Amino acid sequence: LPALETLKQRACESVELNAARLGALSRDIWSRPELAYEERQAHDTMTRFFSSGELPGAAWAVQPRYKLGTAFRAEWGTAAPQGPRPLRVAFLCEYDALPGIGHACGHNLIAEVGAAAALGLKAALESLPQPAAVAVTVLGTPAEEQGGGKIDLIKAGAFDGLDVVFMAHPSQENAAYLPDVAEHDVTVKYYGKASHAAAYPWEGVNALDAAVLAYNNLSVLRQQMKPTWRVHGVIKNGGVKPNIIPSYTELEFYLRAPSMKDLSVLTEKVENCFKSAALATGCKVEIKGGGNDYYNVLPNKSLQKVYKENGKKLGIEFISEDSILNGLSGSTDFGNVTFVVPGLHPYFYIGSDALNHTEQYTEAAGSQNAQFYALRTAKALAMTALDVIFKPSLLEEVREDFRQVKLKEEGQINPVE
Repeated sequence: LPALETLKQRACESVELNAARLGALSRDIWSRPELAYEERQAHDTMTRFFSSGELPGAAWAVQPRYKLGTAFRAEWGTAAPQGPRPLRVAFLCEYDALPGIGHACGHNLIAEVGAAAALGLKAALESLPQPAAVAVTVLGTPAEEQGGGKIDLIKAGAFDGLDVVFMAHPSQENAAYLPDVAEHDVTVKYYGKASHAAAYPWEGVNALDAAVLAYNNLSVLRQQMKPTWRVHGVIKNGGVKPNIIPSYTELEFYLRAPSMKDLSVLTEKVENCFKSAALATGCKVEIKGGGNDYYNVLPNKSLQKVYKENGKKLGIEFISEDSILNGLSGSTDFGNVTFVVPGLHPYFYIGSDALNHTEQYTEAAGSQNAQFYALRTAKALAMTALDVIFKPSLLEEVREDFRQVKLKEEGQINPVE
């Protein structure tokens, strides 16, 4: 398909052409970090970017504050009203930061890569003599670090009708897929009874004892936990003063497992640890799960294969399959997206060995050095989207992978090898 190679070239040229504009977008978001659901400046920066008359080609239709206060949607399409239903390709942009350390997960680069890939794909499609029936969507998805903006958007119908969804996440290496795990967060509150700790401690009911026992129960549970399970947390409130028996304590924990099935088993074990601590100390306990559970990211072998082929043409070196299988990752609300639409969530090296969620990574994410790697990743995403659009057999494989993996995940069939 020589014509397809020409389109890929056009997409890459467009990314280069817009490099300065994209770098400025990223730096703007990086220099003003905002927390989950509070990304007002990032939202305005992104919507201004897509509304700008300076962008090449036809205008984007931009919907600010789309279904959430800090989400947005930008769309461009060439489909004729009477023609076939357009193929709907979406790129996701995250832009929330972390408390205290700013963009230590490089979400400014996620926003830039999503925007860059969308511009590249649009430019390639605009160069066609006959318009293709394709709609390109950019979704600004807030609150990945806390709360799960993508889950809110799924519930609000933002992903309805989309065919394939792309985004890419900064890391220490290049991988077409990493096994991001399912995650459930829980807040535990113990209610006891205050008393003077020296004069009449026997009158008190010690909520700190309950918190400490709960913490230790979980430590003991670890021996029976699968190697892929994770439980981590903090005591957020441990009492007020040493001479007052604490009447209230609060803990916050995150539970993670490779699948939703495993996660429900782990959750039950952990909740028993919390309840037994209340029983032992005579406290009352309140266990409250977070509003949105993060699902594990479902792989899509067909999308991953094509992404790697395109990435290699651009000089991207990918980590081995063994590293992927043995590696553990974090959790993302993109996992929930992969249960409703076929998706690709590769990871990319940004020119630094710093680890995510550290101050050194914040610095790397805002550096000029990261720009080359971010834009190269955006090119690979745009090229992969072009493959999906112009190779009908690939689209069918992508959909079949999605169906099979989802069925396997829901425990209904064994995968067909």
